[in-house]
Amino acid sequence: MDPELPVVQLCVAGMQAEAEGRADAARALFQQAWGSAADDYEACIAAHYLARHQNSPEETLRWNQECLDRADRVGDERVAGFYASLFLNLGQACRQLGRPALAHTYFLRAAERVEQAPEGQYGDWNRFAIAAGLRDTAGTRDDSAGEGDAGAAGVPRSLDEAVDGRVRELVSRWCARGDLLALGLALPAYLGYLGTAADRVRLRSALHMVHAARRLPDDEQAELGAVIGSAALR
Repeated sequence: MDPELPVVQLCVAGMQAEAEGRADAARALFQQAWGSAADDYEACIAAHYLARHQNSPEETLRWNQECLDRADRVGDERVAGFYASLFLNLGQACRQLGRPALAHTYFLRAAERVEQAPEGQYGDWNRFAIAAGLRDTAGTRDDSAGEGDAGAAGVPRSLDEAVDGRVRELVSRWCARGDLLALGLALPAYLGYLGTAADRVRLRSALHMVHAARRLPDDEQAELGAVIGSAALR
């Protein structure tokens, strides 16, 4: 985003107010940004922040949908990196409204666009939140959603349940004794696992690095080796 745009400057000021606990001031600044938007691109930015300051899940959903609609109208590279977050926000809003199946559809769409999100902490946060949304809504389906072919081949899928449980147990042990090296290597790949071939490689490689360091107790070393060799990670 162009930091010189007045809309962006208003939203930055709103984020600062939000960080300082001045929610009313933040909302007023985001509302001002919306009112001053000169085109769909600027309206998309303002709507994203307004959605964060609504008093009901219905209004949160409405503003997130407005944000998506404006991005679709822009339709160029300026908004390409927005879509993972836009679909993620719609999924979270649908969960708040008790519509987990539709939420799952939006999380799938977010996962399909996550590689277009900016790299770094922002991209990682989106990936982690999308993965959590997919896990929390797994097994749901909404045939009436009209949100595209969410069942097509190649869409993200959850980590095998048995393997997931074993990794969680290992991570719990590492947390309990503060094994920061093991956690630092494994957690990003585990928390951001979206089930693609690249994600499987990323997770297997991260776990292999922990295993190769040979710093774990013997029982954990053996268990981790078994997890790495499981069919779910091949």
